[in-house]
Amino acid sequence: MYLGMTTSLDSIPFNPRSPFSRADARAAGISTRELLSSAYQRIFYDTYLCSTMALTMEVRAKAAIARTKSATAYASHHTAAGLWGIPVPKDGRIHITVDRDARRNRCRGILSHRPIELIGRIETQNGIRLSSPDQVFCELASAGVGLVDLVVAGDAMLKRKRASLASLTKAVDRMAGNGVRVARRALHYIRTGVDSPMESRLRMLLVLAGFPEPEIRVILREFDGEWGRRFDLCYRALKLIIEYDGEQHGELEQRDSDQDRREELERQGYKIVTVTSLGIYRDPAKTLRRVADAIRAMGGEPPARWNPEWRQHFPGRG
Repeated sequence: MYLGMTTSLDSIPFNPRSPFSRADARAAGISTRELLSSAYQRIFYDTYLCSTMALTMEVRAKAAIARTKSATAYASHHTAAGLWGIPVPKDGRIHITVDRDARRNRCRGILSHRPIELIGRIETQNGIRLSSPDQVFCELASAGVGLVDLVVAGDAMLKRKRASLASLTKAVDRMAGNGVRVARRALHYIRTGVDSPMESRLRMLLVLAGFPEPEIRVILREFDGEWGRRFDLCYRALKLIIEYDGEQHGELEQRDSDQDRREELERQGYKIVTVTSLGIYRDPAKTLRRVADAIRAMGGEPPARWNPEWRQHFPGRG
């Protein structure tokens, strides 16, 4: 039975704002012609919704779970991560997990998984059954999500207080099968206080290339001791700051403020290396060269040879 629907008009009233099937529509007196009009939209095969409803991930997840007609099905993997607000690689499909004894109903736009050993919990959020964040982390690893993306997800889980490093470690310790090794390795790189996925990626680019791991979320104060500004990454001993510059820094007023801070820090003897998304996705090698040059300029010694592993995770597009 579809969520919020019924095959009997004597039971729950028809609600076009909840996912429904053609059979449900016919039972409610909606013709096929009307169903195919602009008044309704198709979510999946034989699954419809009134056109005024936005096709959010939440709505699509509810519809996918309802299609299974299983009381134990739940949103998992990338979809559960999205519902928890955890950044993961883009995947337009809705991921659900169904019991091994249940029939997996194949449908375009839905990827049905068999459950791995229940490591975390199955929780309910806004009426949707879904994997707990600890469980999601293990599901992503088992599905082949790579090291850097797992670290990005783990950093975000800690930042948003969806999980702790201890709870993730406990979950991975109970994990078996595909993805165990990469999950265990990712745990070593997950940090608290990371503000954005791109900051996580920038840190991992440096670390995987063999650079010393910079400090995270460093607060530098003004000469008078007043709070100055928190920076993404810093080699404090070298007075070297590495900043990711995202779209939030694009406004003219913000750029003026950033320039003022930069000049003040330079007066205090600091050097700032600013990295954009192009320096991570398109030309990561250039970013590594810039950081290495800055380390030398500040009296440090960068790695004599970069660990080639970084290329596996940051291939670039140049």
